[in-house]
Amino acid sequence: MILTRLSVPSGDYMNSSNLPLNPRSGHLAPSLYIMVPVDYGKLLEEGESGTSADSYRNGIFAGSGGLSDDDEACPLESELLLPAAALFVEEGHQARGAEPPKAALKMPRESALAMALQILLPFLLAGFGTVSAGMVLDVVQHWEAFQNVTEIFILVPALLGLKGNLEMTLASRLSTAVNVGKMDSPTEKWNLIVGNLALKQVQATVVGFLAAMAATALGSIPEGKFQMGHALLLCSSSVATAFISSLLQGGIMVGVIVGSKKKGINPDNVATPIAASFGDLITLTILAWVSQGLYSCLDSQPYVSSLVCASFLSLTPVCILVSCWHPASHSLLFSGWEPVISSMVISSFGGLILDKTLSNPNLAGIVVYTPVINGIGGNLVAIQSSRISTYLHFHSTPEEVPAEAQVCYQPCLTFCGTGPNHRSAQVLLLLVIPGHVVFLYVISLMKSGHTTLTPVFVAVYLAAAQLQVITLLCVADWLVHCMWRKGKDPDSFSIPYLTSLGDLLGTGLLALAFHFLWAIGDRDGDVGD
Repeated sequence: MILTRLSVPSGDYMNSSNLPLNPRSGHLAPSLYIMVPVDYGKLLEEGESGTSADSYRNGIFAGSGGLSDDDEACPLESELLLPAAALFVEEGHQARGAEPPKAALKMPRESALAMALQILLPFLLAGFGTVSAGMVLDVVQHWEAFQNVTEIFILVPALLGLKGNLEMTLASRLSTAVNVGKMDSPTEKWNLIVGNLALKQVQATVVGFLAAMAATALGSIPEGKFQMGHALLLCSSSVATAFISSLLQGGIMVGVIVGSKKKGINPDNVATPIAASFGDLITLTILAWVSQGLYSCLDSQPYVSSLVCASFLSLTPVCILVSCWHPASHSLLFSGWEPVISSMVISSFGGLILDKTLSNPNLAGIVVYTPVINGIGGNLVAIQSSRISTYLHFHSTPEEVPAEAQVCYQPCLTFCGTGPNHRSAQVLLLLVIPGHVVFLYVISLMKSGHTTLTPVFVAVYLAAAQLQVITLLCVADWLVHCMWRKGKDPDSFSIPYLTSLGDLLGTGLLALAFHFLWAIGDRDGDVGD
């Protein structure tokens, strides 16, 4: 596939040129970017368009039509990943001689059992990753840096949320690209990968810096005091952690998606959970070591924090230049900030809840379970979001949704039905309780945390986890279709909101659960000490 500009005289409407319609407006703009097969020149020769093969050079048609201020020449984010045939056909019209590739229109079918088996192993791996992250957080909360600069706890959900904001978004975008055939060409594949990785590094650096600013503000305003040394430590720790962890996880993610494609596994089922398998553990470990190291230099060498922060920020212009190589990443470089920054703010409020809950020593046990409930909820809703997005890319054009989604949204319809998205929601919901039971058992087996797994505790915890996932799946069903109606690519815009909402819901519900357990007398604060 290549990105091609078709330039035609203004006002032509499926006339003798036999060109496809603009999916957004129902007519041809003077210049329209679409995805076409690399042999489209041959297809035109066989048709009646009158365009010769000589005019097809390097994938660009020369034409007299120019761009005006009123033209909608810039493609929507969602159009850049549409199957080629989706842009050839609109309302039954099709260029003669240009038969759309049938494979591009056919979405692979899978049974509920096959779906569950593909999701199960990555889901368990991701869960064990979040359990490990919870154990690490349970240990490092007693470190000197975490004890004296408590705003680091506000950073934790925001930085762990980068997994949902960036890694899972990258996984979803590349999974959709694989399913619609955008990674069949080696050149296109690596341009897409390198451009998206560079874009992710830019977003990670900027969001890491903004997360530190938010943590500083949320920590300083209630106390009424501001410490410059602590602010610099938060900025340098956050930026360094975001950049390094994003680079490592991005490489892992690309390997998983390319490997899934070669093995014939649907990357929508495995990419997003594996993106989270080691994401929390890697991010939390880097944050702990960097913040502790910088804290040890805070008095003797205060300039170190500023130097570290400036060094990573200086790499941002290089990543910006690299991300401009591919049209999809170039578009998101300017339009993809809204969900990433908004979700960072939402996750920061979850961090504030965690920070205030940990200020009560009687509720110290919450720290080991927070990454688990947040991570599991985020993983499951990211799978559902990615699958709905792929379905929309196959079955509708941007700003239009399938007939079954045009009715007024009702939460119960998310789980009631026989469609592929209904089946996946049912499968994901059934995984919640068994999965959490396994992870609770592992935490108990490792003697981690500060709570005993009494029947009351397990029941209250599972109720909070189930309520979180039900809410997230319903929101995902509504949000992905809403983004598609607005012409935005759900792979880039929905997952950050959903995972950050999962962080906020998970932390809030878990805090309520611990307060409820303490109120009814189920108290235990010595396990794992």
